[in-house]
Amino acid sequence: MLSCLTDGESYGYEIAKRLDEAGLGQIKGGTLYPVLNRLEEAGLVRAEFRAAERGPGRRYYRLTPEGRRGLKEQGAAWRAFHRAVEDALVRGEKDV
Repeated sequence: MLSCLTDGESYGYEIAKRLDEAGLGQIKGGTLYPVLNRLEEAGLVRAEFRAAERGPGRRYYRLTPEGRRGLKEQGAAWRAFHRAVEDALVRGEKDV
């Protein structure tokens, strides 16, 4: 979810749309907003409510410096995990 905010701020519906386009499926508000709230409580994102000229206002989310660091660390951990799995699969294929 943090990676949806690397290019700038966004609001919930747009974040859900980006996640769906990335192949993660439809994320409902009952799942999305609690996660965004936890990310905000952890200091990884900052939210700002903005009134709209028409319709309801929106909460816009943006990464904090801590969120950018966390995303970088999570990315590195994921790549290390992926390499370990790939290595294990390659070793397993050699044993077959």
